[in-house]
Amino acid sequence: QVQLVESGGGLVQPGGSLRLSCTASGSIFSINAMGWYRQAPGKQRELVATFTTRNNTIYADSVKGRSTISRDYAKGRVYLEMNSLKPEDTAVYYCKANSELGVGYWGQGTQVTVSS
Repeated sequence: QVQLVESGGGLVQPGGSLRLSCTASGSIFSINAMGWYRQAPGKQRELVATFTTRNNTIYADSVKGRSTISRDYAKGRVYLEMNSLKPEDTAVYYCKANSELGVGYWGQGTQVTVSS
């Protein structure tokens, strides 16, 4: 089992930046991919950025060029730095981890609100 805890969300002004952190615990040795998703009220959860099982990175078009995902798998951590934040970035951001068996794990989410 893997448990994920996100942190770093909060209220920021448009154009600001945030660095989100996700820490995994439990069977972190089984993790082969970690990434970030977000869900705005009334909308489906969507990919923001992720490392794949082949250690590639995938970014949503909406955040390309202003977001960076990084990792420290030895510590079970993945980070998301978002710059030039826009009101449409407002959402609950969730960390996701995939195990070698294809099981997905989700964190509880951290709220990001971009507003003046």
